[in-house]
Amino acid sequence: MVKESLTSRAILRFWAPLAGTWLMMALEGPFIAAIIARLPDARENLAAYGVAFAFGLILESPAVMLLSAATVLAEDRESYLTLRRFGYGLCGFLTVVVLVTVFPPVFNWLAGSLLNLPNAIRPLVHQALVLLLPWPAAIGYRRFKQGLLIRNGLTRHVAYGALVRLTIMAATAGILVLFTSMRGASVGTLALSTGVIAEAIMSGRMARRAVRALESGVAGSKRQLTMRQTVVFYIPLALTAMLAMGTQPMVTFMMGQSRMVVESLAVFPVISGLTFMFRSLGLSFQEVGVALLGPQMKHLRPLCKFGVLLALVSSACLAVVAYSPLAIIWFRDVSGLSLTLTEFAITPLRLMVLLPALSVILSLQRSILLTTRRTTPITLASSAEIITIAGFLWIGIHVFDTVGMISAAVALVTGRLLTNLWLARPCWRAKVLA
Repeated sequence: MVKESLTSRAILRFWAPLAGTWLMMALEGPFIAAIIARLPDARENLAAYGVAFAFGLILESPAVMLLSAATVLAEDRESYLTLRRFGYGLCGFLTVVVLVTVFPPVFNWLAGSLLNLPNAIRPLVHQALVLLLPWPAAIGYRRFKQGLLIRNGLTRHVAYGALVRLTIMAATAGILVLFTSMRGASVGTLALSTGVIAEAIMSGRMARRAVRALESGVAGSKRQLTMRQTVVFYIPLALTAMLAMGTQPMVTFMMGQSRMVVESLAVFPVISGLTFMFRSLGLSFQEVGVALLGPQMKHLRPLCKFGVLLALVSSACLAVVAYSPLAIIWFRDVSGLSLTLTEFAITPLRLMVLLPALSVILSLQRSILLTTRRTTPITLASSAEIITIAGFLWIGIHVFDTVGMISAAVALVTGRLLTNLWLARPCWRAKVLA
């Protein structure tokens, strides 16, 4: 799959389907938010959906790195079978965790005593969260299968699955809006769950050829992968994902103690959805690096050149939106926010224009460390990032009494920049030792 000479055109062909996949996933947030914004009690339901989705991100986070694990480790029949046992066991465990979380006494303690959510949105959050019950297992299964597809160079198939997911999600949301009286937050989470389940089924079917090749093959690696090695490799990745995906929930929960709390909670999923569309271009670059770096990272230079260009373009495109009338068009006309919430959302969006570029850099750094199987620095950097974000948020909210969404924007950019700086040295060492 990796050529002797890697050109920018070859990188583009490999990356484009993955970028399309992430872009389609990025469209989910704005699409759901736009529907909720046009239903009754839009402000409360947008806030409730944001909180429920934050819970969902935390609960699914340990399983998302099954994609990277499969891409790196599924070298032969034995490694595949070991990874499959590990992955399916993890998905089952996460499903049990969701069941415990939605159990009313547990949820009431989380929403009330721990998070102090406004009373107006607590029942909406619980109803929406119940509908996310299949979410973690479906995410884990389809990420595992997608890793097999990427390892075999079948990146277009990953994009096909995302297209199915987006189509089913949109159809489900439309049917619920037209033929039921379900509250907006529940419409959003049920549509998300249905789409992910459809994508998981599709990914499983498309990965059959790769699975058959692995199952019928013989051991092809000198290092037989054991369950212990899998756990040692995966735990730092799972912790990294939990920290990274726990960032949005943490920000959501901390904003609950700020000024203009409902406004901040209402616009946060909308702003996050918009920025994610541009950050997704960088997030999709991680698997490109893992698959194409090659032995001794022989293709690092062309990947770096491509990554720098991608970083500049992605942040520049977000800046064009944030600093032009396009922001008003997006928030008011596309997302359906009121004029007040639209004006409220523009300033934090402008503060976040660097995030897409920083995401590209982070993806390249992680791909270097994953390829050399050095996963611990990734976890340490993510820990530093979330501590920084929490610290800046707490200071902004409790010391300077800043509006929650403004504090969140500053904290997110600062935390990501620190992560990039933190990983610079381990990446350099990995390059030298390769």
